[in-house]
Amino acid sequence: MTIQNIKMPDIGEGIAEVELVTWRVAVGDVVAEDQILADVMTDKATVEIPSHVAGTVVSLDAAPGQVVAVGTPIIHIKTAAAHEDSAQAAINTEVPAASDVGPNVAFPAAAEPAPPPTPSSRESDAHPLAAPAVRQRAKALGIDLASVTPTASDGRITHADLDRCASSSKLGSSSRLSSKDYQPLESTETIPVIGLRRKIAQKMQEAKRRIPHFTYVEEVDVTELEALRAQLNTEHGKTRGRLTLLPFLIRALVLAVRTHPEVNARYDDDAAVITRYAAVHLGLATQTDGGLMVPVIRHAEALDLWGCAAEVKRLADAARSGKAAREELSGSTITITSLGPLAGIAHTPVINHPEVAIVGPNRIVERPMIKDGRVVARKMMNISSSFDHRVVDGMNAAEFIQRVRGYLECPATLFVD
Repeated sequence: MTIQNIKMPDIGEGIAEVELVTWRVAVGDVVAEDQILADVMTDKATVEIPSHVAGTVVSLDAAPGQVVAVGTPIIHIKTAAAHEDSAQAAINTEVPAASDVGPNVAFPAAAEPAPPPTPSSRESDAHPLAAPAVRQRAKALGIDLASVTPTASDGRITHADLDRCASSSKLGSSSRLSSKDYQPLESTETIPVIGLRRKIAQKMQEAKRRIPHFTYVEEVDVTELEALRAQLNTEHGKTRGRLTLLPFLIRALVLAVRTHPEVNARYDDDAAVITRYAAVHLGLATQTDGGLMVPVIRHAEALDLWGCAAEVKRLADAARSGKAAREELSGSTITITSLGPLAGIAHTPVINHPEVAIVGPNRIVERPMIKDGRVVARKMMNISSSFDHRVVDGMNAAEFIQRVRGYLECPATLFVD
């Protein structure tokens, strides 16, 4: 028997340290070669760390939430003598760089990795295979992963498995508590801020610390726009896809940026340099199971309504499924944030640092308005926006939003260059 010391591998791209998000194994577990041991997080991506050896876990040398430098020992595994030579060879094998991978990937140590072994029923029951987002959602739903039967071929539990389990639980629950059954609640829950949630917290704190925000809210009459959208969906929805409000708002922003390039910019406040962009790389704030992510629509100025709609859906799906590539999560020049029907009357969006502007549509409400001396029903929507006051003056911000408003209230102008 030999104790193998497994260190944090070099993930590439010059990354010197990562955060340990969760362990997939516990002390005493028997692990197979190439079995995933832990999930770690870089600036944007969650990365799976595999085992170089087969054996029994002796110790876990880092805790979830701990920042670990590359080369630091993270786990000790007791191996049989038969595995010692192959284990040492695996440890000395260079780990490939992560430059072309997405945010939830494994970096196998061997040059020609074998497919992951099918876990035994005992191992699956004790330590089910699931991505961090799935584990977090299962915890929120109160579902024990050991009780979930995976449908994926590799034995992993997916969000679809959780949906099925949650649906079965609801159907099977027929009893209800009467008033005499209720008891006062005394328990508390301590939730460590780690992984993506920590990155979100750090980014929001940095944005508010560095940027002197000011918010501007304007009311927009979208009656004509909604009529146009309904007509386009009726005529082309089945062949070209259905349109939401977002593609129209994106088109309005692209056109308004032409006369207000100061809002499509980034500010390096350390170097005191403003960079304005001709291209509009639009960040799309997207809520996922793990937290807020901002995938980027590249060259939004070159897309028509249906091209925008397709990109919005593709990137949102990629972010929510954990498949968005690193280059799809960086490089935005201005951001849109939308909560759809939950968007409320108005809000004060936080700028996506180091950008200088963010725009968010609010809920559409039909209200009585006075038009040509008569009270008529109109569909009204507020646009909430925030700007970096070091870069964008109040007058410029107001003019920019008024121009966006003009395009939306007279939607024919969206198609006039």
